[in-house]
Amino acid sequence: MKQKSIELLNKAVADELAAVHQYMYFHFHCDDQGFDLLANLFKRTAIEEMLHIEKIAERILFLKGEVNLTASEEVKKIHDVKEMLDLATKMEEASAHDYNVWAVECSQNADSVSKSLFESLVIDEERHFNQYDDEIENLKRFGDNYLALQSMERSKNIAAGVPIG
Repeated sequence: MKQKSIELLNKAVADELAAVHQYMYFHFHCDDQGFDLLANLFKRTAIEEMLHIEKIAERILFLKGEVNLTASEEVKKIHDVKEMLDLATKMEEASAHDYNVWAVECSQNADSVSKSLFESLVIDEERHFNQYDDEIENLKRFGDNYLALQSMERSKNIAAGVPIG
C-alpha cells in the first residue's frame, strides 16, 4: 500500500515541478511581451503548483518515503501565446486525468488520505484548465486585439508611474 502511494505521489511531484518550470517560462515571456494579464495568470498558476508540491511532499514524508525533485519533462521553448495556452490546457487536462486515476489506485490500496489529496488536486487542475481555456476563447473572440489591449494597459500604467510586476 504505502510503496505504491509513494510512487504515485512522486510522479505527481515530477509533473507539478515540470508545470512550475513551464509556467514560469511562459510568465517570463508574456511579461517580456507586455501581456501582463497572461503573465500574471502563468505566475499565479506556477505558485499554486508549488503549493501542490509542498502538500504532496508532506504526504510522501509522512509515509516515510523520499521526495524526488526531478521534473518529468523539459521546458518547451514556446513564445507564441496561443501555443502557450494550448500546451497549458493539455498539461492541466492530463494532470486532472492522472490524479483521478491515481486517487482510485490509492483507494484500492487502502490509502484514503492520498486518495483525498489527489481528489483535491483534481479540483485545482480543472480550475486551471478552465482559466487557460477561457483565455483561448478570448483569443479566438478578439484575436490579436486581445493581446494589444494588454500591452496598451501596461504602457498606460508605466506612463502613469504605476509600478509593474
